[in-house]
Amino acid sequence: MNTSQSPSVGHFASNVPHAASASAGATPMDLIFIEGFHGNTVIGIHESELHHAQPLVIDVHAGLPRARACDTDRIGDTIDYGVVRERLLRLMAEHRLQLLEAFAEAIADILIDEFNASWVRVKVVKPRKFDDVQAVGVQIERHAATHRAFKPTHGATVLKFLASGMVPAKR
Repeated sequence: MNTSQSPSVGHFASNVPHAASASAGATPMDLIFIEGFHGNTVIGIHESELHHAQPLVIDVHAGLPRARACDTDRIGDTIDYGVVRERLLRLMAEHRLQLLEAFAEAIADILIDEFNASWVRVKVVKPRKFDDVQAVGVQIERHAATHRAFKPTHGATVLKFLASGMVPAKR
């Protein structure tokens, strides 16, 4: 009997609290989540993926240290998952990324930078990408405290190129 969890959506929330409170003595986290968000977008590295939208399934978990909404009962004191959903729709329509890793990172950036999440877990899945595989994808976790420290800016990338003797081409 196979008791392993499938890589498809669902069966995901059961392991989230352990990750969100991984450090000893950590502040309790309130988790806001969207599971099984379905959308279509152009993403990939193969010629067959670059011209037609393909389905993605996204799970997002965002943590806040004890959301004020628990006391105030006001949506403005937490992360509004309806607004996050709308933001995901916009990202799927506007992004120009090729890799699921970069797409997941963009979602993490949005949740941390725009919605002030302290911790996020993002799972992006291409269902039935191959005939013999249920799903392929990536899952990332980010903590706001360390996330910004590792996030290079475009200017930093240009400086790295210049320091290495490489000059970015003009478009």
